Amino acid sequence: MAVATETIETMSGRGQYRALAFRRIMLIGVLLLALFFSLAIDMALGPANYTLSEVLTSLFHAETVGDQLRVVIWDIRMPIALMAITVGASLSLAGAQMQTILANPLASPFTLGISAAAGFGAALGLVGGVAIFPGAVQYMIPINAFLMAMAAALFIHFASTMRGVTVETIVLLGIALVFTFNALLSLLEYLASEQALAAVVFWTMGSLTKATWPKVWITGAVLIFAIPLFARQAWALTALRLGEDKAASLGINVRRLRLQTMLTVSLLAAIPVSFVGTIGFVGLVGPHIARMLVGEDQRFFLPASVLCGALLLSSTSVVSKVLIPGAILPIGVITALVGVPFFFVLIFTNRRRAW
Repeated sequence: MAVATETIETMSGRGQYRALAFRRIMLIGVLLLALFFSLAIDMALGPANYTLSEVLTSLFHAETVGDQLRVVIWDIRMPIALMAITVGASLSLAGAQMQTILANPLASPFTLGISAAAGFGAALGLVGGVAIFPGAVQYMIPINAFLMAMAAALFIHFASTMRGVTVETIVLLGIALVFTFNALLSLLEYLASEQALAAVVFWTMGSLTKATWPKVWITGAVLIFAIPLFARQAWALTALRLGEDKAASLGINVRRLRLQTMLTVSLLAAIPVSFVGTIGFVGLVGPHIARMLVGEDQRFFLPASVLCGALLLSSTSVVSKVLIPGAILPIGVITALVGVPFFFVLIFTNRRRAW
């Protein structure tokens, strides 16, 4: 009788797990459909508005539409719309894994100073013509931003591995980096000419308007490179959420896992920011929305974080076009307006129970 009861309980537990997994998969599917819908709307909006039917026809039957519509959709609007998706997905995935390896709900490329470092690197090129990597003067702005962002990310990582360093210390280090790079950026703005100052201010606001197909391919390639790496480590990253000691007892090399994850996160955070400028809070808000929807299991949390970040920035791109008719607002401004209230919610609610 006891064996039969145990068997029934086991079968019931398996049924509940399968139902939960199916629900999570359905939620991921809904996010995917919403992302496609947002992409279509983003490409429909602009100085010349098109209907969703015209956009879909241009996407799937380009040979049947006029040259003007095809050029507008494929050559002008699609790179911007896809850039929003790849950048949002990259920043959200970077924030998700930062929060995982640092055990910190406030970790993200923006709050830990990586975006601020990229802004300072770009300003060095825009104001002083300084190329951190002398052999690539033609691309010094994105390269400067990328190298400074990588340096900040690696600093955060190696600081987190020092003896006696706590989660609170990492947060304080990130805040210190934000203020340091913002102060240096303000100094460069003070010394800049009017033309250079305008370029720096526009860059630090974040914008997708200069997106091109090569930039889309590069950010997409980094994202495609990172997702399988994290997917292979899904079990280890999920176990790390139980704590370092428990993860180590399961045979996980925590130090190596953190180093590999931080290097990949650095690429995910630095390359998009180097192309589109400072875009805050996507890396913070996206993972938390995904976590509320599907939980901590990386098998579901990983794709949900990617889709939430992509949907968030794609929707923000839509909002930036409709708030003021005839004008496209800097997308970094919109994400900050969305992210700040969410940031306050994290501060004033007791999130420690989940961490």
